[in-house]
Order: sequence, then structure tokens, then C-alpha cells
Amino acid sequence: MFKESKLRSIIKSLSWRLLATLTTILIVYIFVGDTKVAFSIGGIEVFLKMLVYFFHERLWEKIRFGRREIKPLVIWITGLSRSGKSGIGRTLTEKLQHQGYKAEHLDGHSIRDLFPETGYRREDVNRHIKRIGFLARKLEEQGVVVVATFLSPYKESREFVREVTARYFEVYISTPATVCAARDQKGIYTRAASGDLANFPGVSSKYEVPQKPDLVIDTSEIEQKDAAEMIFSRIRKKL
Repeated sequence: MFKESKLRSIIKSLSWRLLATLTTILIVYIFVGDTKVAFSIGGIEVFLKMLVYFFHERLWEKIRFGRREIKPLVIWITGLSRSGKSGIGRTLTEKLQHQGYKAEHLDGHSIRDLFPETGYRREDVNRHIKRIGFLARKLEEQGVVVVATFLSPYKESREFVREVTARYFEVYISTPATVCAARDQKGIYTRAASGDLANFPGVSSKYEVPQKPDLVIDTSEIEQKDAAEMIFSRIRKKL
């Protein structure tokens, strides 16, 4: 993901040679006992070895042996509201960043705050998810591993994201609606069941279950941090 600049190589050469030359001067002085001779040898050595080190660094920059390209991936986590998607996504993103990957978490709650006019009808939701798909693709093109946590209840918009991104990994959080409703502290499942909340996937509208997800996780049986670890173990070889 990063390319070593010539300036960085020069600064590294200078700092390394300063330390190495001081060591050489000290060793020569210990054996010869002559400060002038020690500094003369150190002076000659510093310029020659800085030059050698610089060209050595630039040569290795061109050699591909032992260097593996990181291939970005869009990890799309879908499931019912309160199934644990956001928590899993945050934990997974932190794990990826800790491992040295460029990773970004796109979450349904925070993204909707940017587009408050977005409705909840099927066509509105599909349009919104397609917009997120374009954003995910742009981040992917920049070498970013994208972790997207969206309810995304409809097949056509999920398939759109799959097609528009280069590398797509779908995770279905299969936690049952009864378990999700029991976790609901805001009462949205109760409102949906009473008819006060229309177009609520899993209650007042259908959630279309993914037919061929890359991974299925039920958070009624596993903790969110363990779920994130499961996803990471599956995708690490793909990166």
C-alpha cells in the first residue's frame, strides 16, 4: 500500500550511518588510541557506506521477492436490526487496523444521519444501499478494506453491491427476530408489531435472507467479538 520515497531512504541512510560511524570511530580509537586516525577512518567510511546503503535500499524497492500485495475487500455484513452487526463491524475494523490494514467501517446508523431524507420504502432502501455500494467501491479502489454493516434487507441491492465491487465477502447474521426483539431497548420491534412502524424488515416487511452468503453467524450462540474473529480468520487469506 505504501511506496518508499527517495527522501525517506536518504534520511534512513543518514541516521543509520551516523550511529554506525560513531561505533566505528569508537572501535578504532580503542585499538589504535589515536583520535585523529579514528575520525579519519570514520569520515571515509561514512560517505562510502551511506552511498552503498542508499543504492541497496533502492534496489530492494524494485525486487518483488518476499513482498505480497494487499488486495482490498468489501465485507458486507447484513442481518436484522439488533442482530449485532454494528458491534461486530466495529470490532472487525479495529482488528484489521491493528493488523496494519487500511480499513474503514461504514455503518447503517451513521450513514443514515448523513442522508436523513432517505425513506424506508423498498425503492428508497435499495437506492440507499446502491449509493453505499458505490462508496464502498471507491474506497476499495484506494486500497481500503471496507467493513459495511447494513440491514440491507433486499436481494437486488445486495446483488448490486456484489457486482459493482471487485471483491465482495457477504456475512449473514442469522440471529432470529425473537432474539433481536428481546434485545431491543428502544421498543421498535413492539411499535412495528403494533402497526405503528411500517416497512420494518422482519416484522412489518419481509427480510430477504441471503441465498449464498460466504459466512453465516448466529449471535444468539456466539459473542460479537468471537463473531468478528470468525470473519477475520476467514478473510485474512483473501487480503
